[in-house]
Amino acid sequence: MDGEELTEQETALYDRQIRVWGADAQRRLSKAHILVCGINGTTAEFCKNIVLAGVGSLTLVDDRVATEEALSANFLIPSDENVYGGKTLTELCRDSLKDFNPMVRVSVEKGDLSNFGGEFYGNFDVVVISCCSLSTKKLINEKCRKLSKRVAFYTVDCRDSCGEIFVDLQLHKFSKQKLEETIECQHNYPSFEESISVPWNALPRRMSKLYFAMRVIERFEEAEQRKPGEVSIADLPGVLKLKNEFCEAQSLKESHIPDALLERLVTDPREFPPVCPIIGGILGQEVIKAISGKGEPLKNFFFFDVMDGKGITEDLSNANTGS
Repeated sequence: MDGEELTEQETALYDRQIRVWGADAQRRLSKAHILVCGINGTTAEFCKNIVLAGVGSLTLVDDRVATEEALSANFLIPSDENVYGGKTLTELCRDSLKDFNPMVRVSVEKGDLSNFGGEFYGNFDVVVISCCSLSTKKLINEKCRKLSKRVAFYTVDCRDSCGEIFVDLQLHKFSKQKLEETIECQHNYPSFEESISVPWNALPRRMSKLYFAMRVIERFEEAEQRKPGEVSIADLPGVLKLKNEFCEAQSLKESHIPDALLERLVTDPREFPPVCPIIGGILGQEVIKAISGKGEPLKNFFFFDVMDGKGITEDLSNANTGS
């Protein structure tokens, strides 16, 4: 992401941001290329944040046609059916995002992200995926890791009033302030598959219950060949059965995954709109830190549940690699 200096127009437009994180960080942002696969309320908030921050380009992938249901959480979609009718989510979001910052190139790519080759993902510095299956998360993360360049990889999911972010920056170097001193640091991240493969009984005793619940529902959707979020209260008996099987196999007490939490997540798997700007805002902040190399990024899972109002970071790389 090294390259040309900021133009006079960029310097004038991003003057306030430059005062916060410096011209070098803004230059890195302005040269960064971001890919977002899967459009929902959370990724819409994220896209808005990074477009306003002044990234170089943003590419959107999601061939789904916009529906009235999508309006509840995605503020980028016009409410007039005459406007959104027959158009894809990406086309509508692209048009809205261009109005936020005309200096950012926003484009749409059509196709199934699972079928894109590694060279496609190599065009980007950051890949963010949502609304996709467990196997797709593993596949895209692995494609990014096989590239000769380092590509920052994120997954983000929001179900009901709960949210999860996963981060894989591979070997990431960054600087952070400690009192008056700038310290150079680095983190080594495991892949998504490595992270979720850590035995449950090897995880910290106070591990977020949301981590376990999200894994159970992912596995249920995959086993039943459902699309992400394609569950309902009618599936609760099957989800609870799978939970019990996992707990027995992993030597984990069933109380670590409360039935009430799973019931919330399957009763209404749609996003709770007020949670979207929280999760999307944190994701935007993390991507900016990863691009700029300034500030310590989270490692490697983040969870939020509106019921307790807390955000929790869990580092599964310690359990997995001892790093």
